[in-house]
Amino acid sequence: MEPERTTAPRRRLISGPGVLLVWLYGVMVVGAVSRSAYQISTEFDRAPLAYSLSALAGVVYGFITYTLVRGGERARRAAVVCCAAELLGVLVVGAWTLADPGAFPDATVWSDFGMGYLFIPVLLPVTALYWLVRGAAGDRWTVTA
Repeated sequence: MEPERTTAPRRRLISGPGVLLVWLYGVMVVGAVSRSAYQISTEFDRAPLAYSLSALAGVVYGFITYTLVRGGERARRAAVVCCAAELLGVLVVGAWTLADPGAFPDATVWSDFGMGYLFIPVLLPVTALYWLVRGAAGDRWTVTA
């Protein structure tokens, strides 16, 4: 007989303001994926880099949404890494689009630091990182059965 494995209860990442983060990331998934899917399928040759970056942003948003909903320490760590990568992407692409506007014939989700999306792409990872790190440091998550 195998010994019975017990797992620690999974800590929720979406209590309190975390619910708003999940909602906003969900909206960004829909926005980025639908926009990039349409642009890639109809006019990919016009701005392949911009449309591919928008699709990548949608995938990143989707993974972050999944990890926040899933909960647990591994999911929290994965979300921290993805949020940091997202923030880096927003900063690099945002600066690139300002420094060399000709490099992007059409905007990406992260162009101009997310100006086309009310700067949510730059504010969201900062807020999420704060929430995820604060939760780990303060151990304030609620435990689910």
